Amino acid sequence: MSDRSRAEAVYAHLLTRQGERWVEPRVDRTARLLELLDDPQRTYRVVHLTGTNGKTSTARIIESLLRAYGLRTGLFTSPHLVRFTERIMIDGEPIGDAAIADAWDEIEPFVGIVDAELESKGDAPLTFFELLTVLAFVAAADAPVDVLVLEVGMGGAWDSTNTADGDVAVFAPIDVDHVDRLGQTVADIAAVKAGIIKKDAAVVSARQQPAAGVVLQAAAAAKEASLAFEGGDFALTAQRLAVGGQLISVRGLAGQYDDVYLPLYGAHQGQNAALAVAAVEALVGGGTQPIASDIVSEGLGEVTSPGRLQLVGIEPTVLVDAAHNPHGARALAAALGESFDFDEWGVVLGVLDDKDAAGIVAELAPAATHVFATAPQSDRASDAEEVADLAETAGTRVTVHPDVAAAAEAAREWAAGSARRAVVIAGSVVLAGEALALAEIEDWKSGWEA
Repeated sequence: MSDRSRAEAVYAHLLTRQGERWVEPRVDRTARLLELLDDPQRTYRVVHLTGTNGKTSTARIIESLLRAYGLRTGLFTSPHLVRFTERIMIDGEPIGDAAIADAWDEIEPFVGIVDAELESKGDAPLTFFELLTVLAFVAAADAPVDVLVLEVGMGGAWDSTNTADGDVAVFAPIDVDHVDRLGQTVADIAAVKAGIIKKDAAVVSARQQPAAGVVLQAAAAAKEASLAFEGGDFALTAQRLAVGGQLISVRGLAGQYDDVYLPLYGAHQGQNAALAVAAVEALVGGGTQPIASDIVSEGLGEVTSPGRLQLVGIEPTVLVDAAHNPHGARALAAALGESFDFDEWGVVLGVLDDKDAAGIVAELAPAATHVFATAPQSDRASDAEEVADLAETAGTRVTVHPDVAAAAEAAREWAAGSARRAVVIAGSVVLAGEALALAEIEDWKSGWEA
């Protein structure tokens, strides 16, 4: 069997498990499996990230900065856009098929032991995300890495990733999301996310709503952890547009970094970069030593963040963004106005039914000239007609399309009618992944052909 086939067999097995959205407030099952494997997650340093939006981009920036230091890095993020091996990166590249298959071979006998223990208690087997987390920990140990940059799956305190002890806990902006699991208020959600703070750790946080900030302060104090907030302790001090991204200046915890190129669009990405710089300062120099300017330039200059304002088409311009909640949609709408010189935007929009579709539409509608409503290929997809009704109520011109291919074709044809028009595909990580695959197959960067 080829390595590719072995890796796909691992993913096929994971898909037979309860899905990654099937979560319960517990980490003991994951911890038990890791115990049998001699706790591989304790063999390297960990930067642990949570928040509502910006986690993945911030994680990727942190990883790139650490790699520029010459450290061997691992990165675990979720969900994936096209292929599941994207979730586990080793030294900036998706994990190899052989490596993920070998890691599965290593843990599979112990999976059977834990599943049997769970069955004896009347409990369900280990889930998709529990096993994927353990795979990431084992693969990182086998690489081996010096540092694992670790993004939570959901929440924090009881997320499977919280079986690792983060040397640095990083908080992206906290907003309302997953209210059925995390709580109804920002304070409730912040309390769950604050569970990643470990004793004597360093904590760095983006600007937060007051209710979230109070929770993080209390949690850090209880764990005798240091705490640095964006704005007071570090900040993005300047940013301006540049070809393919922006030039930013950051006041870090220990140094000032001026006019550094960041190949990402949007003010929010500049803020993510400031948070990432502070996190790396906290990890490598204890927050007291600046990062060498050449490391900052290399680390930020080589960052990629697939599915986040990613340019996938020209003539007409087509962007893909994974904005899947109102906070992310608000950042997207702002970036479209700040970073691009177009008069009209066509928005290909598809949302999952557990998301706040009304909130997403409310944020994007003011920026949209025409909404091309569709549905991601998921059992959890919201009906395209329902999304269209929301957009129409918001006063936007709307058409309905059966899938992303049809919606994208219609949107690109619409945009090709004027050099002042462009397209963005957004509303769901699943939809973003479909769009990236479609753009590659159809080679949208070759221009429009009617």
